Amino acid sequence: MPNLAATYTSPSYSSSSPKIFIHPLPTLRTSIASDRTAYLSTLRSSITLLQTSINAFLTQRMEEDNTASAKGVDEAKEEENYGEEISGQD
Repeated sequence: MPNLAATYTSPSYSSSSPKIFIHPLPTLRTSIASDRTAYLSTLRSSITLLQTSINAFLTQRMEEDNTASAKGVDEAKEEENYGEEISGQD
């Protein structure tokens, strides 16, 4: 059975190995139009599921990155000063 796969790698990703996303695909058994249509429909669904998995992973990574970089940052103060020039800072 073939698979639809995507691999995530990043220099800042703390894992020692890349993140791999895999969704199984059915085998296209014949070249009959109805079989091909069903296969393409399954492929489209699998791509959507793969995209959802990747988006969830990247959202989690973004939240982790934001949490790590926000150490010591006062969120309320940042919100209050959003778009404002703050004097006394370089």
